[in-house]
Amino acid sequence: MSARIGRSAAGALLVLALGGCMAGPDYQRPSVTMPAQYKDLPGWIQAAPAAAAPKGDWWTVFNDPLLNELEPQVAVSNQTVAQSYANYQAALAAVKLAQSALYPTLGVAGGVSRQRAVGPAGVSAVHSAGSIDGNVSWAPDLWGRVRRGVQQNQAIAQASEATLANATLSMQTAFANAVINLRVTDANIDLLKDTVDAYQQFLTVVTNQDQAGTVPPSNLISARAQLEKTQASLIALGVARAQYTHAIAVLVGKTPEALDIAHSSALPNLPTVPVGVPSTLLQRRPDIAIAERQMAAQNAAIGVAETAYFPNLSLSAADGFSQSPLAGLLNVANHVWSLGANLGVALFEGGQRHAQVAVAKANYDATVANYRGTVLTALRNVEDDLSGLRILAQQADVLDAAVRDATRGTEIARNEYQAGTVDFTTVAVAQATQLSNQQAALAAHQQRLLDTVSLIGDLGGGWSADDLTLAQGAQAKP
Repeated sequence: MSARIGRSAAGALLVLALGGCMAGPDYQRPSVTMPAQYKDLPGWIQAAPAAAAPKGDWWTVFNDPLLNELEPQVAVSNQTVAQSYANYQAALAAVKLAQSALYPTLGVAGGVSRQRAVGPAGVSAVHSAGSIDGNVSWAPDLWGRVRRGVQQNQAIAQASEATLANATLSMQTAFANAVINLRVTDANIDLLKDTVDAYQQFLTVVTNQDQAGTVPPSNLISARAQLEKTQASLIALGVARAQYTHAIAVLVGKTPEALDIAHSSALPNLPTVPVGVPSTLLQRRPDIAIAERQMAAQNAAIGVAETAYFPNLSLSAADGFSQSPLAGLLNVANHVWSLGANLGVALFEGGQRHAQVAVAKANYDATVANYRGTVLTALRNVEDDLSGLRILAQQADVLDAAVRDATRGTEIARNEYQAGTVDFTTVAVAQATQLSNQQAALAAHQQRLLDTVSLIGDLGGGWSADDLTLAQGAQAKP
């Protein structure tokens, strides 16, 4: 009868523990104000096909062989990504550790001993004794402390997973930027080589005129100095190219000397990136997902803190055999068992529990502010990218016209110089203006490529919060 009563009581406690109330507020994502559209996309715009939106391999839109070859290695071999992955694995293990507190602890123990005793008559006797028993202990989660802790660790694990995605995207955009900078450096090298060739040809003209005595000697010195200055600039670009190559190697987990990248005169394509509505940032930005999951974790921490107001209950039971002498240990007559329960509550703790709850609530308010601030920063980032691309496109059109005019101006100045109608200063200024405009146009194109990469990253790349492994708000149940 007592055994049946015990089993009934244990079953009732199990049902109560699994279906009981949980202290603390249930999580609700705080609202944030999102604009209907981006400021830098005024008026109605034609919807771009969804198939053109950047997805997992977003870098392929640039159609660069080096990007396509090495960018996938960033997610595998980059050490910053590897560190974030290890942290994520630790967070997953912490979830399992928190879930283990929902289950009873089972154990088994056994022992054997021999003892020699000498009686009054001097007769010694050896006694053997043994025991074997199983034990179980359990602390029912009556007030949801463990379940709130599981929720907290699940949210932390999701934040860690989003941190991994954020680190991956950050390193991928850094790699794309390094490749773009390398390609532009190669293009600048080609530009300076062409300029050096042109200056060398013009120096030959000036040298012939100097030998004929038709121009002052200063023209020859000036033409030679202009050529040498450009040659020095060309040599200096080798430093930047080496640094970009080293950065690319490290980003894919290689030592700098292990990667050799051939010179290329082809620049990456400049794609058009579909932007979408601002609210999509809430799902596509890993840093926003991190901030949102941190809110969920801290909300659960409030529940964990509030469970300190309620009593703690723990149950224990043991069942086994004990016998001395050892023979016949498993006989029914040697059966022993025990049941126990412990209930405790703090009556006075100097305001400790109130303080712990207040700390948890304040920390939650801080995560809410961080979440809303992260959303605002995301909106600003996208607006910066859009305005940069719009303004740089206008600048590029003007610079292209300036390059055409400067190139034509240089041709005219050289012809007039050979005809003797203008002095060398006119030619030197025209040549310097042409080179300056060409480099400015190249720099503008470089910045448009970098802003495009930045826009893709600020839109979340090919990631979405739906990719998080653990369902939001899920509660672990035994």
